[in-house]
Amino acid sequence: MRGACSPRHARGMTATYPLRTIAAHEVDAWARMVTTTYGQDWQEGGLRNAATSLDPDRTIAAWDGREIVGGASVYGRVMTVPGGAVPVAGITLVAVLPTHRRRGILTSMMRRQLTGLHDTGGEPIAALNAAEAAIYSRFGYGLGSHVAEIRGDRRSMVLRPGTDLGDGTVRLLDRAEARPLLEKVYETVRGTAVGWVDRTEKYWEARLADGACARDGGTALRFAVHREPGGEATGYALYRSKAGVARVIEVAAASRQSYAALWRFLVDLDAHDGLVYDGAVDEPLKHLLTDPRAVRPTVTDNLWVRLVDIDRALTARRYATPLDVVLEVQDTFCPWNTGRHRLCADGDSVTCEPTRARPDLRLTSAELGAAYLGGTTLSELAAARRVEELRPGAVAAVSLAFRGERAPFHPSGWAFPAF
Repeated sequence: MRGACSPRHARGMTATYPLRTIAAHEVDAWARMVTTTYGQDWQEGGLRNAATSLDPDRTIAAWDGREIVGGASVYGRVMTVPGGAVPVAGITLVAVLPTHRRRGILTSMMRRQLTGLHDTGGEPIAALNAAEAAIYSRFGYGLGSHVAEIRGDRRSMVLRPGTDLGDGTVRLLDRAEARPLLEKVYETVRGTAVGWVDRTEKYWEARLADGACARDGGTALRFAVHREPGGEATGYALYRSKAGVARVIEVAAASRQSYAALWRFLVDLDAHDGLVYDGAVDEPLKHLLTDPRAVRPTVTDNLWVRLVDIDRALTARRYATPLDVVLEVQDTFCPWNTGRHRLCADGDSVTCEPTRARPDLRLTSAELGAAYLGGTTLSELAAARRVEELRPGAVAAVSLAFRGERAPFHPSGWAFPAF
């Protein structure tokens, strides 16, 4: 039976801390609990304008009497995946007050979210950016993408001779003039950029928020827009300056030429000694430079991905090579996923169905979540003894099929899924 669970979980509560969604008038109290847990003070504009982007109907709180002691929220987004786009439950603002840790509240909230998505036929995958990397694997989340914090010595960053910069120009625009151009470029780029998500009005407002909290002692946000000779915008860079360093917030480029031209603009900024940018692990920037060591990346985890319903999730994306494989999946947290699944893919034809056939691979839902976006490979997980190969050659074949053209990456970093 779909969504089978114990009566306690069905009621959405632990033994003593009931869970329910919050009402609009409870947002401030809920946010104060979150900021207290994170060691911050609640203030107007905190949580990156969460009051305007938060959906109370998808935000739960754990209660101890009349006090909110824990909570978590879901932002419904659409994420680009290999070969298409998939609705994703963006899990965010997960918190339990330090006075109430180790009482089962976090587990109860995670179960409530995932069981609810399954029972209602909601988003087939969930994703989050983990404050602590050791927490979420026990709930079936896998490390699906990475981010590279790139630090550059601007004085050593020289573009290679002959770099194709195209015929376009880069200009600094004010917010009002830049905004519609940013939106158009972003929509173009995210169509093939795995890990990027849709941005409606409220998410653009959050992305471009420029109050004191967002600036963190830096300047106001700058908007550098690349245009072709005919006037079409094909790229942009958002940045601010702080202590002689250009902090590049986001770069989107619809062509190789606009990408190179934007980076030349950033490299040529006067009165800046350095540059910092959170980019993809396969960011092309270093290949544009005469000295690739002029930029030094530090790689860390980006998105953690959870397959809520394996059949719906695996059929929602496309695969690099034809595939016919039987996966034996163990999923103790979402038991409806446990069993054997036959995944067949050939171009746009993809099916995933229960089977009793002999399995080719044995793994858990966390490994499938890690491989889902095409970043982490099943081959590296198998080398860590996290995937068991039951048919020779199956690991290599499935790893190849799951890979994408580029490494997955989400550009808003720790703020996912707020914008």
